[in-house]
Amino acid sequence: MLVRRTSRTSLIAALLVAATLTLAGCDSGSDSGGDAGSAKATDPKVIAPGKPGEAAETLSAKDAEEHRAEDDSPNSADVAYARMMIKHHTQALEMTGLAPKRAESTKVRRLAERISAAQEPEISSMESWLESNGRDKDGTSDEHAHGAMPGMATEAQLKKLRAAKGKAFDQLFLTLMITHHEGAITMATEVKAQGNNILVEEMADDVIAQQAAEMSRMRAML
Repeated sequence: MLVRRTSRTSLIAALLVAATLTLAGCDSGSDSGGDAGSAKATDPKVIAPGKPGEAAETLSAKDAEEHRAEDDSPNSADVAYARMMIKHHTQALEMTGLAPKRAESTKVRRLAERISAAQEPEISSMESWLESNGRDKDGTSDEHAHGAMPGMATEAQLKKLRAAKGKAFDQLFLTLMITHHEGAITMATEVKAQGNNILVEEMADDVIAQQAAEMSRMRAML
């Protein structure tokens, strides 16, 4: 009886060991192949443009993020954005410079002051960024023509704004500046998708946040 019980116990132990080994083998296989295959099937792919003369690469989202972190050298979209935004902001400063003597509303004058206070440092930052990357601020490669930049007021609109006073100025200023801000946000959104430089992306984020808030105020004032 003792022998039979011992044999039965040994048999159960052997079966448990075999089951454990089988499960371990399955787990090992899933780690090495199953999960990897699943990850490959679900991991989105990103096309990373190569440097001039080099082919593009197909990377996983994770690899693309690491690749960008390693090399955030400016591309043509970054440079074009900085150059265009300097011109874009410069026109905004021209418009806000008219407000102190021509606006009737205190709110409009204060808004113009806030816009100037935000955009003057941004112009300096973008000029410094271009200089540090060996680019001048007046380049023309792959850029929108000055008049084609989104949100830019035409010369006729600026002439009308310069001639306006009081409530007429306030109305036209707010209308033109809302359109101007919409254009800046469009440009900032585009460079976030097309650019490669982290500092430019951060500057674009600032433009989007600042000008979206100002647009809300201006729409409420109209």
